[in-house]
Amino acid sequence: MPGTRKLGRATDHRRAMLRGMVTALLEYGRIETTLTRAMEVRSMAEKMITLAKNNTLHSKRQALAYITKEDVVKKLFDETAPKYSERNGGYCRLTKTGPRRGDAAEMCILELV
Repeated sequence: MPGTRKLGRATDHRRAMLRGMVTALLEYGRIETTLTRAMEVRSMAEKMITLAKNNTLHSKRQALAYITKEDVVKKLFDETAPKYSERNGGYCRLTKTGPRRGDAAEMCILELV
């Protein structure tokens, strides 16, 4: 179930961090982060892409309520969602890259398929 990991953050900090990471993933196509954060970001990013496939005014407003940049929402609805129109989920790929040097946290690359 998405949203059950606390990630060592207060609720408002965690929500803001996830919103920023989902926005960055949809803007750049790939991000590098820890494995647990990536799993949370993946679930929310896939929800946003599924929402964008509907392409109604209501879904655009819902996406704008979560994604922090308007141009990213425009790109999501105009370019990203039509690319996945024939696909039923599984829009993101996790690739493990090994432990981080400083604290040995498991790192991975999260990218759109």
